[in-house]
Amino acid sequence: MEFGLWGQKALDFIYNPIANDAFINILEGSVRSGKTVAMIPKWINYIMTGPKGLLLMTGVSKDTIYDNVLNDLFDTIGEDNYEYNRQSGDLTIYWYTDGIKCQRRIKVVGAKDEGSEKYIRGKTLAGAYCDELSLMPEKFFKQLLNRLSIRGAKLYGTTNPDSPYYYLYAEYIADEVKLQKGMVRDYHFELDDNPNLPEDYKENIRNAYKGMWFKRMILGLWVLAEGIIYDMFSDDLIFDDDSKIFTGATKAKSRRYIGIDYGTTNPMVFLDIYDDGDTIFVCNEYYYDSRKEQQQKSDEDYINDFDKFIGEEFPDFVVIDPSAASFKIVLRGRGYRVREADNSVNDGIRKVAMLMSLKKLRVHKCCTNLIREFHSYIWDEKAAKRGEEKPIKENDHSCDALRYYINTILPKWRFQH
Repeated sequence: MEFGLWGQKALDFIYNPIANDAFINILEGSVRSGKTVAMIPKWINYIMTGPKGLLLMTGVSKDTIYDNVLNDLFDTIGEDNYEYNRQSGDLTIYWYTDGIKCQRRIKVVGAKDEGSEKYIRGKTLAGAYCDELSLMPEKFFKQLLNRLSIRGAKLYGTTNPDSPYYYLYAEYIADEVKLQKGMVRDYHFELDDNPNLPEDYKENIRNAYKGMWFKRMILGLWVLAEGIIYDMFSDDLIFDDDSKIFTGATKAKSRRYIGIDYGTTNPMVFLDIYDDGDTIFVCNEYYYDSRKEQQQKSDEDYINDFDKFIGEEFPDFVVIDPSAASFKIVLRGRGYRVREADNSVNDGIRKVAMLMSLKKLRVHKCCTNLIREFHSYIWDEKAAKRGEEKPIKENDHSCDALRYYINTILPKWRFQH
């Protein structure tokens, strides 16, 4: 990994002696501000000089830890200086001190939900690296703090902002008593703290976020999720048959997908999506509300409707609500290739919002229910004040079908602006 230049905040953190670091050390703030780049050399130093004992590295999953941290860590130390079993999460780092070969054992574990704390229960730890702290369940985090019982053990973590009511902010980052006592040290990073980013790149990334997401991801502020979720959606993202936005040439070079939000008593939604590798075009929708129509449909009814909706051109994949077990079987029985959707709600919402802000998402005017939901899908403000960030489960069926596609099929580089 080539580190390039470090900003002053990064240098202050890197060169602060390990012995002077707090028990909990958090680098938080905007995207692309250099948090991980600053954390990796500090963590390598801790591996080599910190108290003896088992270390832990954790994040949403072992895969995200590898993508976000380990890949760069391994590139930095060199391929001869580590052994890693990606399946078990067993990692050993090697180095030489005064000609003597040294090593340190590290356990890599995912922490996607409250049940993940079983992976660290009973362990005695000498230190921990936490990636994406704002996505870490409270129960896991507090159990982890209890496991750091070796004398001199410390926790190092990076995160983007979340709700100001979230436990990590309310109980640690903003807790003046913990800060003054030296239990917690917070380093706040902004986009301009990374001197390696060209001005045109920073302008592009600023344009990729609007509203709450701009305040969090660009300004690095811990602000409340409130109001309309997709407040960046505007009429200029809507197209019709007469527009030159989606032409025959665009369709010919695009791949076709169908996003499905499955419903029996709730609405059933199919979205007809074309993707040319740069922009997503939602060209048609199927929306059946059994309550409104006062008549339920069976899976057999829905698959017949689906066949008519598809026409002669089979999609590359059908991306479907992971809870729709019976309809997945029916779809496969008709020869459709099915992908179970990644149902990460907030991450998916962020990605949809980012594509809207970049004008990389276009919707045909015939998709009236999707457009209606964009204007009425809102955050649950009562939940936000409890530190939970989630939308109200209303006016969300078409939005969910779109989110399933974007969160499941699109590669990470589509969001690296």
